[in-house]
Amino acid sequence: MRRFVLRQVLLLLTTAAMSCLSFAAEPSSGAAASYAADIHESVTDIEVSVTDIFGRSVTGKVLITQFKPIGDGPFPFVVLNHGRGPNRAQPPRFRYTQQARYFVQRGFAVFVPTRIGYGALSTEPDPENSGPCRGKNYAPMAAAASEEIQAVIAYAGRQTHVDASRLLLVGQSVGGYSTVATVARNPPGLIAAINFAGGSGGDPQTRPGEPCEAYKLDAMYATFGRTSKVPMLWVYTENDQYFSPKYSKAWHAAFINAGGKAELKMLPPFGSDGHSLFSAGIDIWQPIVNQFLEEHGFPLQ
Repeated sequence: MRRFVLRQVLLLLTTAAMSCLSFAAEPSSGAAASYAADIHESVTDIEVSVTDIFGRSVTGKVLITQFKPIGDGPFPFVVLNHGRGPNRAQPPRFRYTQQARYFVQRGFAVFVPTRIGYGALSTEPDPENSGPCRGKNYAPMAAAASEEIQAVIAYAGRQTHVDASRLLLVGQSVGGYSTVATVARNPPGLIAAINFAGGSGGDPQTRPGEPCEAYKLDAMYATFGRTSKVPMLWVYTENDQYFSPKYSKAWHAAFINAGGKAELKMLPPFGSDGHSLFSAGIDIWQPIVNQFLEEHGFPLQ
């Protein structure tokens, strides 16, 4: 009995020591103090070079927060793409833990990149700067973000627990816009994608519902639609304080009229600002996403 107890104590001490070593090996900049052990959270980074609005080359680290189901896989995988807030240094890294847990429970390996210019490793110049409100250029932002997302896809596809032939892309706000831009590039393995409140140029404080030079985004979404091949789900709300429905509907029309495949779900008002639906309304969007995933090759595992 004493030997059994001693073995258990030694096992606990060894596990604790290995945990300390594992934590120390994580990137110190922006790494969260605790990890979601139930969904096997880990962090790594990759170096990517992109071009900004002024044509300058910007090289930086993309932090990748990863989650996975129990087992060896291979699992289908999803890349979750974040939006753009007024303070680009916060959060130190994007996690989307609740959303990641939903996808892990459906059998996905999850990758959440914190793109260049954001988080604890935020940089200047900012490769996703699209210019002043009356002089927007939304194309370089889309190009830079999608280059980074493609680099993350390539990294994920090399992991032994990932089925590189079964990719789902998901993004919110600027991340939704960047997701549509990436869909237009047809990365290998892409089966479907989801755009939550995608767009750019919005400011709920100074121009509620009125994004800067929204007509330029009409043109961008039309450009994306011409080369997109996979089905998409677009989820917006009637009280989005960044992009009012007249704009999201116009962007959707531009996308599908150019040849893109996207189902638009315009949901009722959510809270004081429906733009937060992806982050705070998981119970509302989960049934819609469940149906979309079932219809497009991602049954519940």
